[in-house]
Amino acid sequence: MQRGLIVVTLILFGALSAAALRHHGYFGIFALHFQTFGGMQVLIDLVIALILVMVWMWRDAKATGRNVWPWIIATLALGSFGPLVYLLTRKPDAGSQADGVR
Repeated sequence: MQRGLIVVTLILFGALSAAALRHHGYFGIFALHFQTFGGMQVLIDLVIALILVMVWMWRDAKATGRNVWPWIIATLALGSFGPLVYLLTRKPDAGSQADGVR
């Protein structure tokens, strides 16, 4: 994955998140998801996706000798920012076995 794409994603998603935080507050973002079944479905979908990403990070960190706990905590507290920064700080030549490439 190209670092430039990750940086652009972080900037755009960061701007959107900052606007949402300013308008609704940290807990207000979550409160909106409990108002409808559709909103709840989106929240549960995000939780499932982030759990899958944390499993991948765990395996990748183990394969590349990184400490996964800061990234797990960041993901739990900040959502997608944790995995995005993990990818940004990952060494470009990090083991191809961790990517499933042989």
